[in-house]
Amino acid sequence: MLEQILSLSFISSILRLSTPLLFVGMAAVIGAKANVLCIAYESMMLCAALGGVLGSAFSQNLIVGMLCGILCGCIIAIIFGYFVLFLDTPPLLAGLALNTLGTGATLFLVYLTTGMKQDTSKLLSLKFPRVDIPIIKDIPVVGEILSGHNVLVYLALLSVVFVWFLLNKTTLGLRIKAVGVNKSAAASVGINVKKTQLYALLISGVLASFGGMFLSMAYLPYFTANMTAGRGFIAIAAQNLGQGSPILTMLFSMLFGSVMAVGNIAQSFRLPSQFAAMLPYLFTIIGCLFRGVQTKSKLERGKNDKPKSLSFKS
Repeated sequence: MLEQILSLSFISSILRLSTPLLFVGMAAVIGAKANVLCIAYESMMLCAALGGVLGSAFSQNLIVGMLCGILCGCIIAIIFGYFVLFLDTPPLLAGLALNTLGTGATLFLVYLTTGMKQDTSKLLSLKFPRVDIPIIKDIPVVGEILSGHNVLVYLALLSVVFVWFLLNKTTLGLRIKAVGVNKSAAASVGINVKKTQLYALLISGVLASFGGMFLSMAYLPYFTANMTAGRGFIAIAAQNLGQGSPILTMLFSMLFGSVMAVGNIAQSFRLPSQFAAMLPYLFTIIGCLFRGVQTKSKLERGKNDKPKSLSFKS
């Protein structure tokens, strides 16, 4: 088992398994910067995964399928934004409702379109292509690790750069951060708070949609019931551990991806499949525990660092 973990193929598998976490982690970073507590990424991923499959299957065009997937994910983001931003619905309640809706609605659509109850394997849907990087593919070791992945793997890595650039180098990004820090102060200088937060949710919806489409149009060639398997929540945990930093969120996403890769190897050694499925969530809990202890220690240090009031004896 250790020999497989130290192999080049294991490192390559980490990139693949981290891809949906990277997309949703970047979506969560933007949502957190806009001060929008969104847990509906599972629903966005599921709807985009099915939308991409159905769009590509019925049109036999990959671009059409991709646009259908993005549209489905963004519809969930808009619904969430409307209820939370304009109707003042508690975000946790709205997110749970949409995640439940996404699970049931996708299965219902699968049954309507294919007559099957679990997957779309009957449909001839399209997949995103694999890419061999020129020059790099011929380099020993490096080429085996970095080249030959699905195009969405590279797009996920580029999304980290995109989110960093958006938040730090664009007017919209600065407005998103201003709204996240202080809504009243942002509104006082003419920023439309709700409009900015809705833009942030739409961008998050696009990113989460690519994470969903990777599962059904790259990792697997079809949609299957509840195929996200909690990846949206794991990506939120990665963002939380990364404290809103795109780079740190990427590192924690890859850490969780490596745990998933270890779980896959464990299955090949006849360990229970439940053990492999448990590992990512176990490490998520450990990570959240570490983050909670770290935050508590910072608060305690802050209290101790406060200047004590001076008392004068008469």
